[in-house]
Amino acid sequence: MHRLPAATLVVAALLSPFMPANAADAPREPYGIALEGYPYPYPVNLLPLVNDGEQLRMAYMDVAPANPNGRTVVLLHGRNFPASYWAPVIKVLSDAGYRVVVPDQIGFGKSSKPMGELHFDTLARNTIALLDHLQIQKADIVAHSMGGMLAVRIARAYPDRVAHLVLTAPIGLEDYRLYVPPVPTEKILENEDKLTAEGYRKQLENNYAIKLPSDQITPFIDARFNIKGSAEYPRWLRAFVSSGQMIYREPVAHEIPLITQPTLFIMGADDHNAPGRPNAPEALRPKMGHNAELAQALAAKMPHARAEVIPNTGHLVFLEAPQKYDELVLGFLKQ
Repeated sequence: MHRLPAATLVVAALLSPFMPANAADAPREPYGIALEGYPYPYPVNLLPLVNDGEQLRMAYMDVAPANPNGRTVVLLHGRNFPASYWAPVIKVLSDAGYRVVVPDQIGFGKSSKPMGELHFDTLARNTIALLDHLQIQKADIVAHSMGGMLAVRIARAYPDRVAHLVLTAPIGLEDYRLYVPPVPTEKILENEDKLTAEGYRKQLENNYAIKLPSDQITPFIDARFNIKGSAEYPRWLRAFVSSGQMIYREPVAHEIPLITQPTLFIMGADDHNAPGRPNAPEALRPKMGHNAELAQALAAKMPHARAEVIPNTGHLVFLEAPQKYDELVLGFLKQ
């Protein structure tokens, strides 16, 4: 057997998450359930936390600007994405003078996967604990997808800690319990465990209306499916399913009109993502996921909010229309 030099193996491991699937055919060591082996664009730190008596660690990036403007932006990720996908937004904000703090919430990315259930209130407390640890009294929050639901909880529970709120293609603009019957956790575990990488790709492309080349979607699939070879994969899977149950059981739609901080919704016109839609009665499915219209209606009820809809974009709006997205965010944060 021929052995590759150690340096070659290291380079291959670092590059493989960003390669197209057909360029990574050779078997490789699986990622750990805290995405060990999956590179992030900036150094990752760990904050010790205790949630429901369990010792955990919250991963985060803390990116300092070359020319600070004295302000901090916190980026909150979605359910199906590691915090690393914020890389282009981090650079734009950092270049504009913002300190950028990018956590992986507990249960996600490089953070601990808890044994207990996930709750938005707990994730909100963890995020505030991170700000306290970093001695940040007030920050702007830019959130995507599920992170938008968490941002709503933070803005409502800790209003003095949030200056501006940017909700990027957020889910939770409607109460999914009005359409979808409850599904037992064990059933969801079974379905998620059966999902293949190709099935997941189709799920992302269809549910999120992604307007990205196939090779740019591959890292998200790789981040999830290379974990399946880990000895602790069942623990990761239970945490992932718990996050889906959290979205269903803990709606925030009724709280959004109560937000008083300046708020900007940035929506993809083609984004009709609605978690749980396949489990809804067929007659109700078309009523779900009218996200751009929901954002506009909610913004009209809020004292300091507006909604911007970007044409020809889906759920990953900040990657699909980066120039327009960056322009909207930077302009809003300056107000």
